[in-house]
Amino acid sequence: MVQAMIQLNEHEDRVLTIVKGKYGLKTKSEAINLVIEKFEQEFLEPELRPEYTKKLNKIHRGKYTSFKSIEELKKATS
Repeated sequence: MVQAMIQLNEHEDRVLTIVKGKYGLKTKSEAINLVIEKFEQEFLEPELRPEYTKKLNKIHRGKYTSFKSIEELKKATS
């Protein structure tokens, strides 16, 4: 575990205290960890859900038709 010494202004300290109280946390360290988790979930790329991965694999294995030119595609669709 990494330990860090941080400086907070009064407003930031109040926000952490509110987060700590709202979620029933024991320490401000837990509040900081919760804020980091929320930030990660909202802003960083989430892992693909298993259902979505299955759907992508199904699409990938699908049946496709190849066309040599745009004209050939237009003939097939009209």
